[in-house]
Amino acid sequence: MTKGWGLMSMSAWKRAGVSLAAVAVVAGVAGCQDGDGGGKAAEAPVKPKPQAQSQEAVTKVIQAAYTKTAEAKSAKVRMTVSVTGAGADSGTTEMSGVQGWDPAVMDVTMNGSMLGSAGESGMPDKIRVIMRDNVMYMDMGTEYGAQLDGRRWMKMDFAALAEQAGDKSLQKQMTQGLDGINQDPAQQLALLLESPNLKHVGPAKVEGVPTQHYKGTLSVEDMLNANKAYDELIPEKDRKTLLANIEKAGITGYDTELWVNEDGYPAKMVVGMKMPQGAMNMTAHYSDYGTQATVQAPPAKDTVDLIEMLKGLGES
Repeated sequence: MTKGWGLMSMSAWKRAGVSLAAVAVVAGVAGCQDGDGGGKAAEAPVKPKPQAQSQEAVTKVIQAAYTKTAEAKSAKVRMTVSVTGAGADSGTTEMSGVQGWDPAVMDVTMNGSMLGSAGESGMPDKIRVIMRDNVMYMDMGTEYGAQLDGRRWMKMDFAALAEQAGDKSLQKQMTQGLDGINQDPAQQLALLLESPNLKHVGPAKVEGVPTQHYKGTLSVEDMLNANKAYDELIPEKDRKTLLANIEKAGITGYDTELWVNEDGYPAKMVVGMKMPQGAMNMTAHYSDYGTQATVQAPPAKDTVDLIEMLKGLGES
């Protein structure tokens, strides 16, 4: 491995890391309804405006969607993450593929401006990302592979990285971060149920499919309280410090929108987060719930371990 390759890779990996971190932050699995339903052409006869669902009905719909989504365990996903007002880290990244949440696996292809251009950063135009057993693999393409005896896959075992640092709490947080990257849509529904102002917006079409549109907001404090996993990861005194820092940064919470199709599954989710320096939005389209999500890790002979690469850079 050459020193020049390593330095160029660090810049490229920063770009990829920003994209993946954006997914993890806004998901915690993303705010406006799109124009999937087309224009407002005149209809005859004019239909009466549909009445909004009662709060009890809304809760039942979201609870039922949560149950069906949790039982499906997997789906095809198409996701767009956009960051604005963040300087060099602003941009858009798109991902598409298949993901599973019981167990947590992912096989997607990433592309977009947040990865940088292949000519400037050395990154391929598209990157295949696989996640399995809390380990992430990124296909860096034939150009990188040729410089590493054909090993084109970068292996990132975040728990192992934390263990190298000798920090067990960091190891837990790394694992939790991977869960955020491979966001379980059922968890998003559970969080939405905690919103104090969850409401029914009305009927809408998503890519021509009839759906019902819902929305709600959740403060960061409500999100932390609703997610029991944080009880173990973040002690109460540290949680207060975390909340104080988040408030100081000007982050108030998350805006979430959801479109439920006639089969009772989420067809689309939008999660947005605003900050003084900009905003992040994640839009996810789901389909083919229960689809086969068999994800295989690349052969060991085709992978380069990030830990070993960092050791090599340190020595050089």
